[in-house]
Amino acid sequence: MRAVPILLTLLSSAVVLRADPALTIYNQDFAVVRDTVPLDLKVGTNEVHFADTTTQLEADSVILRDPEGKVHLSILEQSYRADPVSQSLLLSLYEGKTLDFLVETPNAVSTTVQGKIIRSGYVPQADNLQRYGNAYYQRQMAIANDRSGMGAPIIEVAGRLRFSLPGQPLFPALADDTILKPTLNWKIQSDQAAKFDAELGYVTGGMTWEADYSVVSPEKGDQLELVGLVTMDNQSGKTFANAKIKLMAGDVNKVRRDGSYGYAEFRSAARRELADAPGVTEKTFDEYHLYSLPRPVTLHDRETKQVEFVRAEGIASNLFYVYDGLKLDQESYRGYPMENIRVQSDYGTKSNPKVNVMREFKNSADNHLGLPLPKGRLRFYRRDSDGQLEFTGENTIDHTPKDEIIRAYTGNAFDLTGERKRTNIQMEASHYVDESFEIKLRNHKPEPVEIRVVEHLYRWTSWQIAQASNLWKKSDAQTIEFAVQVKPDEEKTVTYTVHYTW
Repeated sequence: MRAVPILLTLLSSAVVLRADPALTIYNQDFAVVRDTVPLDLKVGTNEVHFADTTTQLEADSVILRDPEGKVHLSILEQSYRADPVSQSLLLSLYEGKTLDFLVETPNAVSTTVQGKIIRSGYVPQADNLQRYGNAYYQRQMAIANDRSGMGAPIIEVAGRLRFSLPGQPLFPALADDTILKPTLNWKIQSDQAAKFDAELGYVTGGMTWEADYSVVSPEKGDQLELVGLVTMDNQSGKTFANAKIKLMAGDVNKVRRDGSYGYAEFRSAARRELADAPGVTEKTFDEYHLYSLPRPVTLHDRETKQVEFVRAEGIASNLFYVYDGLKLDQESYRGYPMENIRVQSDYGTKSNPKVNVMREFKNSADNHLGLPLPKGRLRFYRRDSDGQLEFTGENTIDHTPKDEIIRAYTGNAFDLTGERKRTNIQMEASHYVDESFEIKLRNHKPEPVEIRVVEHLYRWTSWQIAQASNLWKKSDAQTIEFAVQVKPDEEKTVTYTVHYTW
């Protein structure tokens, strides 16, 4: 039976009506693309070409099917060509042949010279490698060029070799098998004639998204305003016009091409806004959360675009201070077993003078939030007396379910200082260590503050506080905390002795 070729050319005009594409973007530098391929199948073998994919398509992820399930597509062959025509590719096709080169000289008439292509410098696997990620691509290309010496072309001009092009190469017409864009090709066996729009799905690299939050405090007080934006970045090599976009939040395990693993990783009024207004909607999907943008979005290639997805006011928060005075010199003891470190008399004597500023709030409906918040960057601002916003620090949060506490370090307090020193040590290397410390806290603010003093009991797991000047609580197996009230222009001193045994 004679094969009937079908060429499907994607037109930018409205001659062929196609459904708008759909994207599910993961915050791990990949996306799932769903598009349509108009098919006009004849009985027998049909050749189909589709030249509107991304440049980072994963060829083994491609699925072509009838969305209504009426036509069974028997795919004999499926291939992906990612070598669109380029100067280096055309040079490789003319290796061993002579071309004209246009030589342009400033303030002079352009001339042409003839050169024989001894070596083009084209590395065939470059385009495929680039789809695996820029860092991996650059690393593998550097290795390939270094090993093979394929980094530069070799051109013979007038009997002499040049390791560069003598000018702009002038090529004859394109060969029949050259392509202008990355192209999917199928050989489809059909036992019936059928004309319909097939659904195309594939995974592509080069697309990611993240959440960016702006958190604003008033001039006085700690009630917060929060605005969250979705930031989408398209580096896939394709523009998606009027695309239906979903955003998957969660740590989705995905094997990279280099063999490593990656992790694809509102107040009640805000909740009503998401449900009633044309805003971003959210739902649980498998073990993750899926956010849907309210309207189609055009996402151009190499474009970064932001869409607001949450806005909330009246969020109760707590600002507090932490003094963690221990400064461990990890590099000096790298590789030491703990049994040796615990008897080093100078271990743990360095002091950190900075007092950390911490901000926390609960992601709950009662606190005007209460929706799963995807991971992203928190930027904190406070209004000045003139009403302007001033930046006060930033940090990142991981994916945060509802009813969890968001806690972020935003910087160090200017007017609060700490000082930690060891005042005594008694050591019997084979049995015990007694160690005493003095922590001084100074407040140069005009108002009183509470400082949480965190002490790490780092020498051994078996310990006992033999003496302490202040009440303390055990945070975990090897950490204790003191809550210390310090008045304006006051210095407070905390002392304690810890007894380690083994």
